[in-house]
Amino acid sequence: LVKMQFLQILSRKPGSLEMLFQIPFCQKQFPYTCLSTSACVYSKKKKGNSYEEVDQEKYKNLVHSVTSYKTSAQTPETILEEDNLLYGPPGKHRPPIKAGTKTHKNWVPLINPSKRILPVSSDSNVPMKIGLQRTKMPSVTRILQETLSPQQVFYLERWKQKMIEELGKEGFEEYTKNLFLQGELFHSALESIFLSEQTAAKEQGENDVVAGYLSSVEHVLEDISEVKALESGVHHETLQYLGLVDCVAKYRGRLCVIDWKTSEKPKPFLQNTYDNPLQVAAYIGAINHDANYDFQVRCGLIVVAYKNGSPAHPHFMDPDLCSQYWNKWLLRLEEYLDKK
Repeated sequence: LVKMQFLQILSRKPGSLEMLFQIPFCQKQFPYTCLSTSACVYSKKKKGNSYEEVDQEKYKNLVHSVTSYKTSAQTPETILEEDNLLYGPPGKHRPPIKAGTKTHKNWVPLINPSKRILPVSSDSNVPMKIGLQRTKMPSVTRILQETLSPQQVFYLERWKQKMIEELGKEGFEEYTKNLFLQGELFHSALESIFLSEQTAAKEQGENDVVAGYLSSVEHVLEDISEVKALESGVHHETLQYLGLVDCVAKYRGRLCVIDWKTSEKPKPFLQNTYDNPLQVAAYIGAINHDANYDFQVRCGLIVVAYKNGSPAHPHFMDPDLCSQYWNKWLLRLEEYLDKK
């Protein structure tokens, strides 16, 4: 009861509560602010609808049409008619096909299901060497060169310009000529080794240029056996293209199309060889559909040899990988044919 009376007294004198809670030892006195759990609710007056102030009876139809309007009076049909009138009929535009989702116009399998595999003959140990027939059919190399991507063309041109700046135009021509000659000598030396022509191989091996490449591939040659073809021409009877295969032999017991490459820079990964896997896949498909060859190939091998004699990088392509690159090759072939 005493407490209630005390509070009543304080409530009658507005300043008494403030004086009660003043801090005596501060130079400047601050009033105590009391917080309350109850809060004042500030609310704005609800806005009235202006249409309610209109004479409802007088403008009944107009008010009803305005207050009940929700959707456009246009329908999809009228919108199309208006667009056709303003912009003409819509064009039939096909969205661009994403990379990797293209489909083949004429599918041809990598392995020929109708090819007869003849029994091994007595003279099968002699590698085949079929001359390349000069016809109107395009070569694998030509097809790949004429279907390079814009990015590949850009980097190739940039490299060419850089070399011309360093060597001059005549120096660059001499440089490319020497590279081509070195490749030919390297392939000839390998052919001599596979044909057991020791004398010819020894003479070519004494050449400093070829000696480095042969030393580079020495560890790879140990895994190669049963050579079936050397520098032999192939053509795909269905797709009508041709090429010259470096070698067909077994690598660690698996029959492969082998492509020998020379490089001045290390290429430790398959992706470093650019379009070479497509070339190998194209040769595999051609052999499998060429009646001159009584066998089929499912694997590939790209061997990158180095002039300084450092160990070559062999890149083995199993059947699944060959199938992937075969699909890419078919797209490049179709692109070439479309351009022609």
